[in-house]
Amino acid sequence: MSYTSLYRKFRPLKFEDIVGQGHIIQTLKNQVIADRVGHAYLFNGGRGTGKTTAAKILSRAVNCLNPQNGEPCNECEICKANLEGSLTDVVEMDAASNNGVDDIRAIRDEVNFLPTVAKYRVYIIDEVHMLSPGAFNALLKTLEEPPAHVKFILATTEPQKLPATILSRCQRFDFRKIANADIQKRLAYVCQENQIEITEEALRIIANLAEGAMRDALSILERCAQEDAGKIDDSKVKELVGIPELSQIHKLVQKIFAFEPTEALQVVDEVLGQGKDLNNFLWELIKYLKDLLVYKTAGKAELYNQEEITQMQQLLDGIEKERIIQTIYQLSEVENEMKWSTQRTILFQVGIIKVATKQEQGDLSGLQARIQDLENKIVNLQKDGVVVHKVEKNVENRIAKPVSEGKKESQKPTTELKGSSSWSNVINQLKASGKVMLFTNLMNSRAVELNDMTIGIEFPNGLTSFGKTILEKSENMNELRRLVSIEYGKEMQIKLLDQKKEEPKEDDTNLPDEIDIPINIVDE
Repeated sequence: MSYTSLYRKFRPLKFEDIVGQGHIIQTLKNQVIADRVGHAYLFNGGRGTGKTTAAKILSRAVNCLNPQNGEPCNECEICKANLEGSLTDVVEMDAASNNGVDDIRAIRDEVNFLPTVAKYRVYIIDEVHMLSPGAFNALLKTLEEPPAHVKFILATTEPQKLPATILSRCQRFDFRKIANADIQKRLAYVCQENQIEITEEALRIIANLAEGAMRDALSILERCAQEDAGKIDDSKVKELVGIPELSQIHKLVQKIFAFEPTEALQVVDEVLGQGKDLNNFLWELIKYLKDLLVYKTAGKAELYNQEEITQMQQLLDGIEKERIIQTIYQLSEVENEMKWSTQRTILFQVGIIKVATKQEQGDLSGLQARIQDLENKIVNLQKDGVVVHKVEKNVENRIAKPVSEGKKESQKPTTELKGSSSWSNVINQLKASGKVMLFTNLMNSRAVELNDMTIGIEFPNGLTSFGKTILEKSENMNELRRLVSIEYGKEMQIKLLDQKKEEPKEDDTNLPDEIDIPINIVDE
């Protein structure tokens, strides 16, 4: 008999067995009892929270010959055929690998046929956000007005990537992360059924490592149970999932906080000499700093024993939260730079030197002083009889201008990003956060909505190769996507649009390049 993994073996067969989603299963059961099941559902949530499981149970419940209080009986011929995967009236499709328009057209053609043996033909489309735009368009009409004998259940981890036209046609259910206590309780039941010996501390660590995903918790448990070493304890769990001994990481953080770059480099050399993967070590270092921040802020350290917590308390003595946050940001920047470099070790060592050197620490006071100095220069120029016009002091004025006054009215219009003020907010936030390079390269731009998933950034004066290089850096593009998504209310993609004018540029005289705000100088 073939081996079955724990998460498949213990997949819930009824709504009541689904862990941590009581707010959803009761609604679904009530709909089945009242025979008021909708024609389209969207199950959204993180991995391992029960979306696909709930979809499978619902497909059985609506077709069950002997439903019991909204639950499938799992005993009738329809339920058994469904469980065995031989029921042709229930179709499961993975949109990650079947995301073309032809795949959806096949469904659109099939829905017109009556079910063979069941009451309803049910289509379960997993990872639906992976469908192509053409596939979404092909699905739209069928999803809006399907035949009475058809039900759609869509599942996704990223609902923000679905077109609004699809979202508005579905009943949406948000599956939340499962509480650690619920995961721990379910793991204890699984261990009891499989005669697995495990300590409470080990169960607690597995539940924390799962991060709200039951499937991940069962996978970790299964990995630990396959070792023939008797009872599973916390040290065994940490060893198998790759949680390192904290001595070196603790020592490195200690040297960083003490501003001892030489000693910090010695710890790094020790780690590299052991052949440890550099990316993993950096990830573990950032994670430990995050745990220190959480402990200092909320007093929680769920993955650590009492001895390790005592070491954390000693390490945090006299350390401000702002110092920890800044160190995390600096090391995260090192991590981003390492992704694109062939000299990862050098970048890592330089990054450690920076965070462990005292003059590299601090807030934005240096930047603020520089901005104040530049503003003073502008005031002095005005006193000397030079009229200084601040271009884009109000970014909205630039956004409101057309790309070219000579364009014909018949040109296809574009829709600006939720009004010009939203793009102004994005640019001003970049300036306020010290993203000077991004700010200066976007001053003369405007944002337009290309579709409900994409925002275009237009450059009427053209986009230089240097500006394009700056904007297309991964960290800059991610920051732009984040800010635009916040303004727009959902995750959006960014596209750069070079629209260079044919007219000659104005002959402006500028202050030296060190001034962050472009200005025009006119002699009186």
